[in-house]
Amino acid sequence: MTVQFTKMQGAGNDYIYVDTFRFPIVEPEEKSKLWSSYHTGIGSDGLVLIGPSEKADFKMRIFNADGSEAMMCGNASRCIGKYVYDKGLTNKDYVSLETLSGIKYLQLHIDHSNHVESVTVDMGEPIVVEPDLKLEVKGEFYQGSAVSMGNPHFVIKVDDVNKIDLPTIGPLLENHPHFPNRTNVEFAQVLKDGSIRMRVWERGSGITQACGTGACATAVAFIAHDEVSHDTDVPIVMDGGVLEISWKSEDNHVYMTGGAEIVFEGYIDM
Repeated sequence: MTVQFTKMQGAGNDYIYVDTFRFPIVEPEEKSKLWSSYHTGIGSDGLVLIGPSEKADFKMRIFNADGSEAMMCGNASRCIGKYVYDKGLTNKDYVSLETLSGIKYLQLHIDHSNHVESVTVDMGEPIVVEPDLKLEVKGEFYQGSAVSMGNPHFVIKVDDVNKIDLPTIGPLLENHPHFPNRTNVEFAQVLKDGSIRMRVWERGSGITQACGTGACATAVAFIAHDEVSHDTDVPIVMDGGVLEISWKSEDNHVYMTGGAEIVFEGYIDM
């Protein structure tokens, strides 16, 4: 069977999107590994399946480049918002999306040409699991905050993110015994203009251009430590772009706003 796919990116976080209403995918774990390869496949951070839901407007399943299934992805959620509206799967500008970490709500911002320009995702309530966590890796100590955005994150404040040897330390922290189910790892610093510069090692995907849940977890960790303020739009600057994150005191929810773009479309054999 030939499958139609859409390559999309949000802040540089790129995934392969398939409409499973039309193209049911068998063994998505294997397909994600095969198709995500940049040299022998389409090339991406993973595979996202858009399908029917009994609880929401749509359901998302997301698989990392290593074939493992992720609970949630903020950048992918925004891309799904653009996908379902621009392709006529819905005419609503407020969409509910079922994920493994619960139902997320997407506010679609429509431009003058009736296409989705950006999306605000209600990411729900964060959990600061361990505000001050210190872990040792090969004689070096890393202190940060363990935060859950429906998936696990370890956010570490540093003076200069560019000095971090992310390819080396990222996988060691991801697989640290303290995290039996592994974790995403973020290194971040506050810039002079008040924005936060972040680099990320994603669980199951490695270094990526951006991570939506990681941006949210980073803002939460810095707000919890009074580095930035509640109820303000905090720009999180990543390698692939900027996301605006706000942790609202009125409902304790985190809101993430950013763009989503179609890169290209094509067909691939199952």
